[in-house]
Amino acid sequence: MVSRVELFALIRRDARVEGLSVRALAERHGVHRRTVRHALGSAVPPPRKAPARSSPVTGPLRAAMDEMLQADLNAPRKQRHTAHRIWEGLVDEHDATIAYRTVSKYVAARRPQIVLEARNRAGVMDGFVPQTHLPGQDAEVDFAEVWVNVGGVDTKCFLFTLRMSFSGKAIHRVYSSQGQEAFFAGHVAAFTELGGVPAGDIRYDNLSSAVRRVCFGRSRVETDRWVLFKSAYGVTSFYCMPGKEGAHEKGGVEGEGGRFRRRWFVPVPKIADISGLAGINDKLAAADHAEDARHIDQRVTTIGQNFALETPLLAALPVDEFDIALTTTPRVDRYARITVRQALYSVPARLIGQTVRAKLDAEELVVFHGSTEVARHPRMTTKGGQHLVLDHYLEVLAGKPGALRGATALVHARQKGWFTATHDAFWAATRAKHGDQAGTRLLIEVLLLHRRMAHAHVIAGIRVTLEAGSVSPDVVAIEARKHAAAAGEPSTELPRPQRSRSKVVSLPDRRRDAELPPDARPAPSVEAYDQLLSNPSRKGNVS
Repeated sequence: MVSRVELFALIRRDARVEGLSVRALAERHGVHRRTVRHALGSAVPPPRKAPARSSPVTGPLRAAMDEMLQADLNAPRKQRHTAHRIWEGLVDEHDATIAYRTVSKYVAARRPQIVLEARNRAGVMDGFVPQTHLPGQDAEVDFAEVWVNVGGVDTKCFLFTLRMSFSGKAIHRVYSSQGQEAFFAGHVAAFTELGGVPAGDIRYDNLSSAVRRVCFGRSRVETDRWVLFKSAYGVTSFYCMPGKEGAHEKGGVEGEGGRFRRRWFVPVPKIADISGLAGINDKLAAADHAEDARHIDQRVTTIGQNFALETPLLAALPVDEFDIALTTTPRVDRYARITVRQALYSVPARLIGQTVRAKLDAEELVVFHGSTEVARHPRMTTKGGQHLVLDHYLEVLAGKPGALRGATALVHARQKGWFTATHDAFWAATRAKHGDQAGTRLLIEVLLLHRRMAHAHVIAGIRVTLEAGSVSPDVVAIEARKHAAAAGEPSTELPRPQRSRSKVVSLPDRRRDAELPPDARPAPSVEAYDQLLSNPSRKGNVS
């Protein structure tokens, strides 16, 4: 079948070569004379006219549907009419007999037209204006969601990105939350990596880490700590309009988060626990350097070459380091826990009822009593989450050994791999020989050894002791020191803690209890010392 373009070409050729009339050309090609005249007038066929079709069902209802769609122009985005809601309104309010598919097709085609008509009436054209950014001036900041496999569980984390607008140089760091501490830590890491601070505006969403209240237009009430941070680093903030209206105002970093996630977070990274994010961030720093060789926006020069032009134009870093950690002074409850940002953390039980000082940064909580560090925890990001350390409860458990079996801290210690199967084997052996309470107290004495000896050395000491048929904590300590000496490592790092309230018994008593392995050595003798006597006749008569 000949296309219209080919048909017009044939008609024009026959008219040019053979000089046929319009009637003859129409008869030869089997078309109307009007088509021949169109072909002789232009080589390009005119567009076909769409036939006007009647809509006996949709026609009377178009005004009602248009009215609903026009009302959506001023309605909140999440409370606008869907095609299904419009169909329900037509059926209920207008007693219409119309298929949902018919309404859906009309709404899909008509809604963009109504939006365009409203913009035309307002004199607003839809489009984008190319921007030129000066070197070393502007930057954009945003968080993007990423998934990291933490201990076999896919966990949502947050990718902080600061992107220079001129060169496209971007710094990325991943955190377990997008709280204010992570927001500050990302800035510090970015400024340190860049070697300076953007001298112009840095564009932001209305993040709660920076903005306490959104006012009219671009006016914002900022948080106090964000104001202090900006003052310390000389940051000038620019806030985008809320919602979709402001998304294009920092389109560079919006697209960068997704691109970087697809490039460097596929496949999903795997770490043993949340502290492994530090290792991921080291890899991200290397990835940022590798990105310097990339070309963007069809530029001839690379990101690294363009950033070299920006480096000398950045503002200098502050001389004094800004403390980004949140400092609080919580009180220790009767469970030896403190509450920071709606999460619970354990501290040594001796501090129950006292006030401590807690410093929370992006990934870690450090607790001080006076000037002494007493606890260190990974940051918890879930409301009501707990991170309890078994060592903090040992003194309490020495007096209440029955509480160990169901202790939450013991559950956490098993999950972290600190309380091992070797500990369980020793616990089972002590309970079998001495009963639940006395056996648990012996286990607690062994757990106290971890405070001054390396974990691996204590585990090795427990294994040797069990192989010898003993359950004595003293034997565990001796064997742990032997293992440390064989490894060439110091066995003791801290002073020996005070022994718990266990009964003190003599060595012969313990031997009678068969807790120590049998001693096959001969009994001690003083015969070798007789030669020291000045008068041999007084042998054996020394008073």
